[in-house]
Amino acid sequence: MNKNTVLAWATFIMIFVGVALICLGAFKYQEVAGYGFASVGVGFFAIAWVFNALKGRV
Repeated sequence: MNKNTVLAWATFIMIFVGVALICLGAFKYQEVAGYGFASVGVGFFAIAWVFNALKGRV
Protein backbone atom coordinates (compact mmCIF):
# COMPACT_ATOMS: atom_id res chain seq x y z
CA MET A 1 0.00 0.00 0.00
CA ASN A 2 1.36 3.39 -0.97
CA LYS A 3 0.58 6.75 0.63
CA ASN A 4 -2.35 7.50 -1.66
CA THR A 5 -4.02 4.21 -0.83
CA VAL A 6 -3.63 4.87 2.89
CA LEU A 7 -5.16 8.34 2.49
CA ALA A 8 -8.04 6.88 0.46
CA TRP A 9 -8.80 4.33 3.17
CA ALA A 10 -8.51 6.99 5.87
CA THR A 11 -10.95 9.19 3.93
CA PHE A 12 -13.44 6.32 3.59
CA ILE A 13 -13.23 5.45 7.29
CA MET A 14 -13.60 9.09 8.33
CA ILE A 15 -16.71 9.50 6.14
CA PHE A 16 -18.20 6.30 7.58
CA VAL A 17 -17.58 7.42 11.17
CA GLY A 18 -18.90 10.91 10.38
CA VAL A 19 -22.15 9.51 9.00
CA ALA A 20 -22.48 7.22 12.03
CA LEU A 21 -21.99 10.14 14.44
CA ILE A 22 -24.51 12.32 12.61
CA CYS A 23 -27.03 9.46 12.66
CA LEU A 24 -26.45 8.96 16.39
CA GLY A 25 -27.01 12.65 16.98
CA ALA A 26 -30.15 12.74 14.86
CA PHE A 27 -31.88 9.52 15.89
CA LYS A 28 -30.59 8.24 19.24
CA TYR A 29 -29.73 11.35 21.25
CA GLN A 30 -32.46 13.87 20.56
CA GLU A 31 -31.61 16.21 23.41
CA VAL A 32 -28.63 18.55 23.69
CA ALA A 33 -26.08 15.71 23.36
CA GLY A 34 -27.31 15.13 19.81
CA TYR A 35 -25.95 18.51 18.73
CA GLY A 36 -22.51 17.51 19.98
CA PHE A 37 -22.56 14.21 18.12
CA ALA A 38 -23.69 15.91 14.92
CA SER A 39 -21.06 18.65 15.14
CA VAL A 40 -18.29 16.10 15.70
CA GLY A 41 -19.61 14.19 12.66
CA VAL A 42 -19.33 17.34 10.56
CA GLY A 43 -15.77 17.75 11.86
CA PHE A 44 -15.00 14.23 10.66
CA PHE A 45 -16.28 15.24 7.21
CA ALA A 46 -13.95 18.26 7.22
CA ILE A 47 -10.92 16.13 8.09
CA ALA A 48 -11.90 13.57 5.44
CA TRP A 49 -12.07 16.40 2.91
CA VAL A 50 -8.51 17.41 3.83
CA PHE A 51 -7.32 13.80 3.49
CA ASN A 52 -8.96 13.60 0.08
CA ALA A 53 -7.27 16.85 -0.98
CA LEU A 54 -3.87 15.51 0.10
CA LYS A 55 -4.07 12.48 -2.19
CA GLY A 56 -1.45 12.83 -4.91
CA ARG A 57 0.39 15.64 -3.13
CA VAL A 58 2.13 13.75 -0.34
